[in-house]
Parts: sequence; C-alpha cells; structure tokens
Amino acid sequence: MDSSVLIESFAEFAKFKNIDRPTMMRILEDVFRTMIRKKWSTDENFDIILNVEKGDLEIWRNREIVDDNSEDIWDDDKISLSDARKIEPDFEVGEEVSELVKLEDFGRRAVLTARQTLIQRVKDLEKDLLYQKYKDQVGEIISGEVYQVWNREVLILDSEENELLIPKNEQIPKDRYRKGDVVRAVVQRVEIINGNPKIILSRTSPQFLERLFEGEVPEIFDGLITIKKIVREPGERAKVAVESYDDRIDPVGACVGMKGSRIHTIVRELENENIDVINYTDNMELYIQRALSPAKISSIKINEETGRASVFLKPDQVSLAIGKGGQNIKLASKLVGLEIDVFRETEGFEEDIDLTEFSDEIEGWVIDELKRIGLDTARSVMAVSKEDLVRRTELEEETVEDLLQIIRQEFDSEENN
Repeated sequence: MDSSVLIESFAEFAKFKNIDRPTMMRILEDVFRTMIRKKWSTDENFDIILNVEKGDLEIWRNREIVDDNSEDIWDDDKISLSDARKIEPDFEVGEEVSELVKLEDFGRRAVLTARQTLIQRVKDLEKDLLYQKYKDQVGEIISGEVYQVWNREVLILDSEENELLIPKNEQIPKDRYRKGDVVRAVVQRVEIINGNPKIILSRTSPQFLERLFEGEVPEIFDGLITIKKIVREPGERAKVAVESYDDRIDPVGACVGMKGSRIHTIVRELENENIDVINYTDNMELYIQRALSPAKISSIKINEETGRASVFLKPDQVSLAIGKGGQNIKLASKLVGLEIDVFRETEGFEEDIDLTEFSDEIEGWVIDELKRIGLDTARSVMAVSKEDLVRRTELEEETVEDLLQIIRQEFDSEENN
C-alpha cells in the first residue's frame, strides 16, 4: 500500500466522521511518528510533510555526517562519511544529510497496523466528541427518531444517527413507541461504559417539564417569570410553582395562556398529564392552601420541628385534598417540603383531651407514634379513620382499634356525666 492510498482512504473516512482538517493532520502525524519511534527509537531528527488533499506524504530523516572512526557513529542522528557519500559523493564531515524515507521501508505489517491505528484514533475521537457534545446539553431538550423498541429501553437516533437511550423508568407510562416516531426528551445524563459514551434521555424528569414551559411561555424564557419548583407523577399529575418578577404579569395566567393555549400544548406532549400551576409564596400556610387546590382548607397547624403540617377540612373537601390514589396530597407535600396530614373537621373541637391524659391506659410509645404524625389530642385521633391510622403509623390494626375504643369510651363517659 503506497502513501497516497493510505492517506486518501483515511482522509475520506475522517471527513465522513466530520473530523476537521487540523485534527486529521495531527492524527496522521502522530501515527507516523509512532511508526518512526518503533523502527528508530526516536523521531526527533525526522520531518514529516503531509498534503492531505493530494494524498502526499514525505518523511525526511536528518543526520549529521561524522568521520568513519568517530565514537558518535552509532547515534541515531549521526551518519558515517562513507554512508553519506553513497547518497551524495561530495558530502563532507559536519554537513547534514536529509534522506527520504519511503513508506515501504517500514514493512507491510507496520503499514497495515498504521492504517488500523488511524481508523481507531478517529473512532476514539468520534466517541470523545459525542461525549462532549451531549455533556454540554445535559438538561436540554432534543428530538430523535425511534429506531428500536425493547422491553427495558428505547433506542433513539439523533440527526447525525448517534444512538441515544430512553430507559423504561425515564418513559412516561402512557408512552407508546413505534419505529420512525419522532420523540422529544431531555438529556438526563451522559456516562462512559466500557469506553463508549452512553446518552440517557428522560421524559419523566421535572427538567423536561421545565424546558417545555420555557419553550411555550416567553415570559419564562425571558426571565420575567421563574419556576420555583416542579413535582411530578409522570403522565398523571404535576404541580408547578411559579413567581413573577414583574407585578404587572400574572405568572399563572401567563403559563396557562389564553383559553389554556400554552398549557394544552405541554399537556399533549406529556400524554395528558394534569398540570396544576400555582403562585409561589413565602407564606407557608398560603402556599399549602394553594398546593392542595382545588380543596378548600379550614385551618392549618404547622410543626416546623417535625416538618409536618396538619390540615383541617370539611368532610366534603377531604377527598379533593387527597386526590386520586393520594396523588394530590403526595405532590403537595413534595412541593411545599412538608409532610401534610389531612384531618376532617369535627364539631366541638375545642372540648378536647391531650393524649398524655391517657398515659395510664395507652402505652407511651403508641402516644409518641401518634404525635409523630401530628396527632396530639383525642379528637384529632378520632378525626382520622382506622385505615388511615394504620397506613400512616407503625401501629398494628389491633392496637389502633384498642386505642380508638379507649378514646371513645372517655368521651362517652363524659357525655353521660
């Protein structure tokens, strides 16, 4: 294989991989210098001249002429006078000889190795460029075409046919993929697995929803409205807290759009995910009220030490606050950063008994467990169903039945008196 064929084939391969000319030249020179070092131990006295467009390669070996009896005759950068005169008969000691080295002088095996090394260097560079490209795009939305669908992940190809993955846990449960579908997702992370870049996309990330809002709501993109926090049950429900830096702008109205035009586009992208947009506020009680919308709250008791909030509602509002499958209260708790406990309002709430009054009948660890979830009075315990008490505490059903019976008996005896 002559030098022109080697260089031309490499140049064509490099251009196909979108490798720029300076990088291509650097790779070629590095590979040839490696060949030189393997044959002569050093490349310091060699010049490499490349012309990629013409496929030309010239390697010149530069050596100083020394006398045949000189001690330096065996140095890599020296040549004996008799050997020099075989090249040019009029050479003298002290002059420099530049000798052209042909590619075939390295041997066929070395040339084939060089060709494989060139291809591998480009592939390694391509991997590095892909890694850097997507590392810089983490948190940004990209579009790709579905190429293959597996049980645990979906393979996506971008516009340059790079392979991207959406794992099962990063897919919206309602998503259904077919080959050729165009999919939008956020770049979640980029990993190196066995030397290969692995780009993970997500459609369940709160960042995906945030970027969708930026795309649909100019006021968010321009920084007039900021998204304070997003919590999601992907494909089911989401809550988005927003704040405006301009008093003239209604942040919720801007995000929803005229007749819901802006929010509807986002909802369709997320497989009809129900999105609640609320006004952020530093007033925690008001924030909780907005987070639990559409339920109307009667009163709130916040315990900052335990990180819990007890919310009291009329009986017909409780189911609204909890939501389907507990989604509303779960997302509201995540949004405000407090564990929210919901209680039904009871008449005569002011005539109550502290749980410590039952310490002779109810064990202390049981009372502590009830206090842990914000229940510190008899009526607050009675306002919660037996099933909810079992679910929210570490108490057995039998224990819950016993303590409810003790509390009811106390109130029954007071009423009889």
